This record gives sequence, C-alpha cells and structure tokens, in this order.
Amino acid sequence: MRKLEEVLKDWEAVIGLEIHAELTTLDTKMFCGCKLEFGAEPNTHTCPVCLGLPGALPVPNRAAIESIVLAGLATNCDIEKHSMFYRKTYMYPDMSKNYQTTQGPVAFCMRGHLDLDVDGAAAKERVDLDGLDVGESRGNVTRTADGYTAHVGITRIHMEEDAGKMVHIGGGEGRIAGATHSLVDYNRAGTPLTELVTEPDLRTPEEARLFMQKLRQIYLALGISDCSMEEGSMRCDGNVSLRRRGAKEFGVKTELKNMNSFKNLHDGLAYEICRQAEVLEEGGQIFQETRHWDPSKKRTIVMRVKETADDYRLFPDPDLAPYDLTDEWIDSVRAKLPELPDQKAARFEDVFGLSAYDARHLVEHRETADFFEACMELAGGDAAKLAKPVANLVINDVTAYLNAADGVALADTALSPARAVALVKLVAADAISSKQGKEVFAAILEEDKDPEAIVAERGMEQVSDTAAIEAVVDAVLAANPDKVAQYQGGKTGLIGFFVGQCMKEMRGQGNPKVINELLVRQLNS
Repeated sequence: MRKLEEVLKDWEAVIGLEIHAELTTLDTKMFCGCKLEFGAEPNTHTCPVCLGLPGALPVPNRAAIESIVLAGLATNCDIEKHSMFYRKTYMYPDMSKNYQTTQGPVAFCMRGHLDLDVDGAAAKERVDLDGLDVGESRGNVTRTADGYTAHVGITRIHMEEDAGKMVHIGGGEGRIAGATHSLVDYNRAGTPLTELVTEPDLRTPEEARLFMQKLRQIYLALGISDCSMEEGSMRCDGNVSLRRRGAKEFGVKTELKNMNSFKNLHDGLAYEICRQAEVLEEGGQIFQETRHWDPSKKRTIVMRVKETADDYRLFPDPDLAPYDLTDEWIDSVRAKLPELPDQKAARFEDVFGLSAYDARHLVEHRETADFFEACMELAGGDAAKLAKPVANLVINDVTAYLNAADGVALADTALSPARAVALVKLVAADAISSKQGKEVFAAILEEDKDPEAIVAERGMEQVSDTAAIEAVVDAVLAANPDKVAQYQGGKTGLIGFFVGQCMKEMRGQGNPKVINELLVRQLNS
C-alpha cells in the first residue's frame, strides 16, 4: 500500500467520530442502584434491572443527566428541554436484555462544536491548505502562523447505558481475533454512558486524535469521568470514507470499532485510508462494514456488516417518561461549569504572556496546568519573568520524564513547585548554566533534594566574576597565538574553541555568556 501522505494528495478522507465516555465519577448505574466499581469480581454488581429480568423497572440517575448537560454546555451544544429514552435492539451477549436503553433522534445535547488548533508535525497531514494565507479560511479551516484551526461540528451527545464486558480467551492481547472462547462480565452493564457524535468534518487521522484528546481534557476538567482508555471508560469508533480531491459526494464508509488509545485511533484510521485507496484504485468496492484494528499486525479486519438504523428497531421506552428540563435547572447546571482548558490557556497567555503554543501544551494535562499555576503563585512578583522558563521546564523536561516513567503521577515525584521555581531562578540568575540545570533537574528526581543543595554538593556554582574570568581568557589567548591569528583572519567559528578552553580551565564553572563576551572583546580589540 502507498503511504498516507501520498494517498492524501489524491484522495480526501472524510472522518466522523463516535466517542463513548462512562460517567465513572458517579456512585451508581444509570437505571438502578448497583455500585459502579472498576475491577470488582465479575458479576458481583448486578440486579434484575441492569440484567433486564422480567418485571424490573428502571429509575433514571439524576446526577448522570446533570453530567451530560455539563458536557453539552462545555462543548457549545444546545440543551434540548424535551427528549426521551428509546429501546435499541442490540442482540449481543454482553447486553443480557437484548436491547439497549438510549436516546432517540432528539438527545439532551444537540448542535455543538469544538475548534482544534493543529500545528507542528500534526498539521503536515493536511495537504489542501496551499495558497491559504494566515487568517484566511476555506471550508471549516482557518490558516494560522503555525498550522491551522479546524472547526468541528458536534451532531449530538446522547445518554445511554453501557453493555457488559466480553473477555476473550486465547486471542492476541485479549482481543476477539483468534480467541477460542469468550466470557461475559455484566458488572459494567447499565453504567451511565455518554456518546458524542461528530459531524463528518475531520480530514486527517491527526485531527481525529487531537479531537479525542481535547474532549478528554474537557471531561476531566468537568470531573464527570476518569476517561481511562486503558480501563475502557473512554473509547472511540472512527467512521472513514474516501472521495477524490474536489469531489462533493461522500464515499462508502467503514467503521473502526472500540479504539482504546490515541495512537490506535490515529494508526487505525491511517491504515484504513490507505487500504480503501488501494481497493478503489484497483477498481474494487468498499462495503459498509465494521472493522477491528489489530495493533500487533497493524491492519484492520472485518467484524460484521454495518447495521442500519432500521436494524435497531428503535421505539420509545414504555418504562421511562419523557424529559422536560426547565430553564432554571439548566442554568443551575451551567453555574457549575469550571474553567475549561481553552479558557485556562487563554488566561495563561493574557496573565503570564505565554505563547499560544506553550499555553495549549500546558493545559493538555490537568496535572501540568495545576503544577504551572502553583509555580506562578510561588513566584509572586517574578511570575511574569519566570513564566516562560517554568513553562519550558514543564512542557519539555517534566513531560518527557513522565512519559518515560510510564504511569507515574507528577505529584508522586520529588519535583515540587517550590523546587521547580528554585531551579529556574538559579538558571535565570546565571548561578548555573542551562546545561547544568538539566543535570540538577535529573538529580532532584533521583535524590529527592533541593536544587540549591545539589548545586552546593556538586560544586556547580557558576563563576560570573569578570576579573576572574578575564584572567583565564588572557591565559587561553596567550597559549593559542596561532588560533588567535586565524580568528582575526576571518575564522570566527573558532570562538567555540576558545570558550571550550576557558570552560576547561575553570572546570566547567565559568559563565559561558560572560566568557563569550570577554573573548569577543579581546579578540576584536
């Protein structure tokens, strides 16, 4: 198959997402009082209601409805006052009552949107922006200095109940492919589940990945879900079709089911785009079907022919009354909205003078945003001056460490906001070099010591005394007359040699900036 970047020059991908998020911060299920608990012994949190036994009647979870309305308000949705639950025929073993209680054509949250800022390597997948100037728009895209902003519509966010969990035995990585048999755990059946459906506005796998990441940030800020993709409380179905560049009609779509990581979502969509292009270019036909992404083999596999709305035989649930939400109740939920990631990023730009790039990356994770804010509070009057170096430390060094540590929380490390501010101040005051700063950062995490103590113990205090450095500069220049002549003859690149010799003489403790300034002055005099 051709590579993605080659395929996207000839074909336009049309991508829509269906993102499911369990409301894991609630205590009980959607329509019964069974406890929500991940990892409990199989089939220990069930009752006649969530198992769908005859005569059992559901009772809606008010807190769950409040949570989905919060989600809708945070994603610019209209909140529908009048809606109802339906029964969706769902003939699979992980839903014992053989139907799923879900919402019909009108959901609690309708007609929303999110704007995606796409820059750096992520923006390179978009190949149709040539000729677009900064600030100029085409379709749902606006060009920016570093990439572009994509306006992505949200069709709806509806409430439903989750199915149970299938445990596949004998297959690779616990997946159904190659399994010899399967077991069912109904503990998850009936868990409050939101489903967000986007408009088909996404055009690249990177945009899909960024959309899901942004939604996860919002849900975490709202506190409605732990959004654990590893535990299955957040997962995504990706729908993708192809059409020739310039064409208006949609192609036949396939669905990638239950993508449980950002990487799998990106890689699965990228493979499927390339696969569909190969089929179409060879004169083949794309079928509307559900496919499974196998990350070990890096390919998609047919699971089943995709159902249509008629197959689900939706009809109003006779056991649940329609909803009539009042303006007063919706306003009371709105009042509970916290500061959202985009708002926090805008505040970081405005108050601390950060770039849009730095602010956006700080708020990607709640713990890094909170850590940065704690640092700024400790910095006090120096906050504006230290904001950029603290942001660099968090975005680059801290994030790299946490990624390598695999699952370690920042709060559980030896790096406190006080130590981070102290480290940044040492570098800013030229007490240590930026290179030494990285050494001290690593030592803080390894030895659980304050940066000042590490600098003192290792004799890292940087010498900035002009008289002391000038004596070393004079000695180095006197010892290398041939190099001095070459420099003065035009080989100015030798300045690095002289700086290195001075640093060697001072055992790495000389201030490189002062050394460089004195060398240039002496050599050019």
